[in-house]
Amino acid sequence: MNATDDSSKHIVSTFSGLCAVGFLARASYALARTPVLALFAASLGVGPEAIGFAVAISTVTGIFFKMPAGVLSDVIGRTRTLFMGLAVFACVPFAYLFVSSYEALVVVRFFHGFATAIYGPVIMAVVLGVAGSKRAETLSWFSSVTIIGNLIGAPLGGFLLTWLAHGQEPNLTHFHIVYGVVAALGMSSLFMALWVMKGKWDQPNHRNGKTLSAVWIKFRTGIREILMDRRVLLTSNMEGVQNLSVGALEAFLPIYAVVICGFSAFEAGLLWGVQVAVTILTKPLMGRFSDRHGRKTFLFWGMFVCAIPFVLIPWFKDYTVILLLSAIFGLGEAIVTSSAAAMVADFCKDDNLGSAMGTFGTIFDVGHASGPLLAGALIGLTGSGSDYRLSFAVVAALMVIAAVVFRFGINVKPEKSGT
Repeated sequence: MNATDDSSKHIVSTFSGLCAVGFLARASYALARTPVLALFAASLGVGPEAIGFAVAISTVTGIFFKMPAGVLSDVIGRTRTLFMGLAVFACVPFAYLFVSSYEALVVVRFFHGFATAIYGPVIMAVVLGVAGSKRAETLSWFSSVTIIGNLIGAPLGGFLLTWLAHGQEPNLTHFHIVYGVVAALGMSSLFMALWVMKGKWDQPNHRNGKTLSAVWIKFRTGIREILMDRRVLLTSNMEGVQNLSVGALEAFLPIYAVVICGFSAFEAGLLWGVQVAVTILTKPLMGRFSDRHGRKTFLFWGMFVCAIPFVLIPWFKDYTVILLLSAIFGLGEAIVTSSAAAMVADFCKDDNLGSAMGTFGTIFDVGHASGPLLAGALIGLTGSGSDYRLSFAVVAALMVIAAVVFRFGINVKPEKSGT
């Protein structure tokens, strides 16, 4: 009985520590993104296509490296891979302090993308490893706790810019100060992880050793098993397309709010913060519902809860209405994200969780990167760059199409807990 209690306390302690690490890392990354990044790029004198590219480029890194990072974690151990990602969170933000041109900003954003590319699939695999039968609920609690960093990061970035600029247009020095705070939060996440994970480094079991040949066989086998599973791909695609809308909002909601509607940078950050807050508050409940009643139908309708408010946002300039639509979008995001990752995990073997989460993360990032690029290109087609309705409508239509394909393309018998 005492041994069981000690084991439970150990799991709770590690989980709580990882939540703290995740909070600091996500706060750092969120502060670097919304609304600061889009406004930084715009201040350098570039158009909507270039703004979208600057926002998307860090996610492009994840497209190419998130899947290998997940497989790598299965081979060398998740703790080692976790620290590789946290080192990027800690070190790369200092490079923003030397950015004075759009080209330099793009280069730094690309390398900053390695942070989430390495960290993302690894931390999910670690949490799933201790979740037991409550995978969706545990993932939802973890996501809700760590996503508070996103909740704080966006309004904090907007507040700092508004405060530093005293209501005027922020200049290069103001942006450098904000990214100095980003660097401080990134370093804090690394130091926290060193304390939390002291003496807890995992030792993966390799039946064939750690030779280059064994690593390659592990990589090839894991990727083949995941990529050949239609259920994994269709489910991952749901969150990928949903993140198309998230990426578009990250890039152009701040520009729409500040440039088109005339709101302050703080108000623009608050729009994003409200969306994240709703996701945080509802995601554990959505995860519990998914565990108990099945994921397929729940996931399908969640896409519509995202698509409807998303397509309506550029039709309004009243702050209260946009705030409400952002909140509803946050609810839809909670429904989709609480079920998608858990559903992918349901389909996979435990020793391939890292590979599965890497594949899931890659598709996730394809959507996240495509959102700013697609929205920026469509906004640029209008000439004035002020009509957001067409671009948002196209993204919303893609979400609806993805939901329909998922509904009829995946045939899985629902269980009481799981699929």
